[in-house]
Amino acid sequence: MSLIDLLEAKVMRRDLVSPRVGDRVKVHVILKEGDKERIQVFEGDVIAKRGRGLGTTFTVRKISFGVGVERIFPLHSPSIKKIEIVRHGQVRRAKLYYLRQLKGKAARLREEK
Repeated sequence: MSLIDLLEAKVMRRDLVSPRVGDRVKVHVILKEGDKERIQVFEGDVIAKRGRGLGTTFTVRKISFGVGVERIFPLHSPSIKKIEIVRHGQVRRAKLYYLRQLKGKAARLREEK
């Protein structure tokens, strides 16, 4: 192992579950507003995952008041409190960017059996 791999191994979080593409997740994010901290829950479908090691990120998409909202989360970020997997979706693609063009019931993912 290289020196960089050893340093990354110390910082990587083992307490979080790694979501798969197609999963419906609730990401609990710590927000700092002034001197106060609060937790905000972002619930949506994982449409992409990229990177490896410490640089792993995943993209979560949700519909908020009729507008699609996407947020990219670093998997090993200290600002993520926890990740809950609500359900596993059955998908056949590594990236679900096609969901951006779909609306309503067509944008739903089939649940894995």
